[in-house]
Amino acid sequence: MTTSPQPVVRTSAGPVRGERRAGGARFLGIPYAQPPVGPLRFAAPVPPEPWTEVREATSYGPTAQRRPLFEVTTIPEPSIPGTGTLNLNVFTPDPSPEAAHPVLVWIHGGGFLAGSAASPWYDGAAFNRDGVVVVSLGYRLGVEGFLHLPDAPDNRGVLDWIAALEWVQENIAAFGGDPRKVTIAGQSAGGGAVQTLLATPAARGLFRAAISVSGAVMQPQGREVAEAVTRLFTARTGVPATAAALQDLTDAELLAHQNALTAPDAGGGVLPMLALAPFADGELIPRAVPEALCGGAEAGADVPLMAGFTAHEFNALPQPGATEADVRAMLAALGLDEAGVRLFLDTYATEAGAPAALIGQAITDTTFRAPALEIADARSRLGRPTWLYQFEWSGRAPGFGGAAYHCIDLPFAFDLLDAEGVTAALGEHPPQQLADAMHAAWVAFVRDLDPGADWPRYSAEGRETMLWNDPSRVATDPLRPVREIWGRARRASDDLTEQ
Repeated sequence: MTTSPQPVVRTSAGPVRGERRAGGARFLGIPYAQPPVGPLRFAAPVPPEPWTEVREATSYGPTAQRRPLFEVTTIPEPSIPGTGTLNLNVFTPDPSPEAAHPVLVWIHGGGFLAGSAASPWYDGAAFNRDGVVVVSLGYRLGVEGFLHLPDAPDNRGVLDWIAALEWVQENIAAFGGDPRKVTIAGQSAGGGAVQTLLATPAARGLFRAAISVSGAVMQPQGREVAEAVTRLFTARTGVPATAAALQDLTDAELLAHQNALTAPDAGGGVLPMLALAPFADGELIPRAVPEALCGGAEAGADVPLMAGFTAHEFNALPQPGATEADVRAMLAALGLDEAGVRLFLDTYATEAGAPAALIGQAITDTTFRAPALEIADARSRLGRPTWLYQFEWSGRAPGFGGAAYHCIDLPFAFDLLDAEGVTAALGEHPPQQLADAMHAAWVAFVRDLDPGADWPRYSAEGRETMLWNDPSRVATDPLRPVREIWGRARRASDDLTEQ
């Protein structure tokens, strides 16, 4: 019995050897830019040095994450040492130029501080089975990727995403993908990355569709906010916030400074949520992302968008000793007047109940649900193809309170219910029929720019929303309370701004 040789594909920089497996082949750790070290640590990404010998691409490359953000994360997120962190992975049904399969490019989450493209939850096996190429990419995180430095380009992590997408345009055909049929997708910070790329002129033409899963961006997002974070960095670390001062620090030293900046009890000023994240620098990202996507500008105008969130993203966050007074204080800080506070408490009294869960629900609404609803409403008014969903199936794993929490939807979308860590995060026997339906909708969207006849576009009249559950259904305007509650806060903020 003979075995077929492992596949070799020639990229623009040199040949790579992957490995065959059931349903296709995978190529791991392919560099799309040079290692960001020394003078390149805070520079725009530079194309990789060419090579001539066949390069082994059978193990994941180094990750920008040097350790997990928390001791325990929902998603398994390996941290792999090494300098060549600007690498990507290709999972393909057929590594031949004639195949021309549609392509899904995945951007991992992790709050722009952590996360890993090497997670087993991002394996492309099921997509390959269904005729889709998957590319997952690594990018610079935290200080290296997003801290404003006066002597370095801004939004270096965004430049990394663009460089990876340019690599896809140049190389994916050799792996059996069609560069004209690229969909970008990501979850949490990765969903925020998708929204950011929609608002970034330099990314236009690099993809034709987008999926934003629990997408989150810095709020507010102006350049002045990023400059304030830079000043806080120096105030809290005593180190000049310049590329010249930081580029030769060890990973451990830079991580210690980053931790000092983001520590919750640090003094000297208040950080916005997602302080080290993409911001509107006025050049690469001309306008704040929510403003660009909700305004009449051309941002993402011709790009079909699937967007959504889970029902209880952050409800499982520990809030020891939380009281109703804490809930009321937080809601007031988020802009709700007394009538808005009462509406929030009445709406969630049964669903969330305990003060800790109510605080988590407020974070869920203001970070994920209300912003996505505003984008969907704006796009529908402008006639831009948009599909909205809410994931409602509740996990049964101990410690998560039977909620549809952050990240729970990913094993269903990737149809990987047997992947490492899924049982620990979701509980025993999550419904395969839900994975079948959700994954099929993703495949249809990537292939046909439409998730299927059972899921209509979001319209200004009906606000049709897919509610993923067991069973799933489409509902008309099911999230009206979210829009009404947080619309009050937004209108109050707009009134103050006008004054």
